[in-house]
Amino acid sequence: MLSAREITVKLLQNWSNSRQFADELLAEQNAIPARDRAFVQELFYGCLRHHLALDFMLRQLASKPPRPIVADILHLGLYQLFFLEKIPAHAAVNESVALAKQFASPAEAKFVNAILRRADRRSLDAAPAWIRHSHPEWLWRRWLTRYGEADATALCRWNNEPPPLYIRTLTEELPAGVPAEPSGLHPLSWHVTDAAGLFELPAKFYAQDPSTLIAVDILDPQPGEDILDMCAAPGGKTTYIAQKMRDTGKIIAADSSNVRLGKVSENCNRLGVNIVATLACEGTRLDRCLRGTLFDRVLLDAPCSNTGVMRRRVDLRWRLQAEEITRLATVQSQLLTAASEFVKPGGVLVYSTCSLEPEENERVVERFQESHPKFTLDTTRSIFPPRDKMDGAFVARFRRNQI
Repeated sequence: MLSAREITVKLLQNWSNSRQFADELLAEQNAIPARDRAFVQELFYGCLRHHLALDFMLRQLASKPPRPIVADILHLGLYQLFFLEKIPAHAAVNESVALAKQFASPAEAKFVNAILRRADRRSLDAAPAWIRHSHPEWLWRRWLTRYGEADATALCRWNNEPPPLYIRTLTEELPAGVPAEPSGLHPLSWHVTDAAGLFELPAKFYAQDPSTLIAVDILDPQPGEDILDMCAAPGGKTTYIAQKMRDTGKIIAADSSNVRLGKVSENCNRLGVNIVATLACEGTRLDRCLRGTLFDRVLLDAPCSNTGVMRRRVDLRWRLQAEEITRLATVQSQLLTAASEFVKPGGVLVYSTCSLEPEENERVVERFQESHPKFTLDTTRSIFPPRDKMDGAFVARFRRNQI
């Protein structure tokens, strides 16, 4: 059976050689012993979060780049030495050397030993800010221009911390036996204090950050209404809408993926939600399926760059490209226009993202206002993680005029 560190090295290799996201790769590892899974996740995600800083430290220490497998072993060792306080230095070094002996040559094992024994985190002091904070230069400069150095630094530091686990409960009371405490961020949101065995408990709850509840609160669905939830999978907002409606009325949960809609149905069944019907259809083509049906309220939780949830999507920063933000903004505008066609006169339309970028948020809203005079902007809300202590998000609420 492989050790936690052996599994982590293999995961780092797989990540470098594929386009899969880290959470997908980790989810595929069914053979990880339960006792090791949390440690593997911490090592794997930590190395990816701090990838740029670790790589800079390695380049300062090595006269020439090592082979990729050796670089991964050194990244893992450096991460344990300088970013994981609970690991003794001798253990980080010795275990890394043992990995090198297993995956590389004897000479490379000696190289790993020499590098780690003379490593010094102070070498990062000379690095540019984006390297110290381990974010792409283009993203750091974008946030620096928008937020200023203090807030940009706070955001990067936020992204580099492991996220807490929150659950939404079906009432403001915590179910018996669930190890959690009030989050202080939302009446239905609880901070889990011990995740071991959490999802084997019979209690009904849904794991989600409190920021994801805000769009539904602003939508303000009422019992007995007809609601359209676009881009609904995996169902966190859908089931919260049903909860606020007291499971009376009707919700159409639409998404382009049948597989992802299966998650919506699964979550509805688990939470006892009965008013949701799923619809597999791409958002800009919904008119072909709904054929003029109008709804009291429509929620569009649009696909986005996810820059507000980089704390949870640890390797997104290395996969995302600057031009993707512009492309997504075009898609978001198309989806918002499509969503507007299903709102009754006097009805509500809510647009939300988990992006921090104005092109995907304020600019989309501005273009929609200019081209859709039948809709009035009621309110907007932007969530900035270091300030609001939750994932980043943006929400805009429109109301369709009666005439």
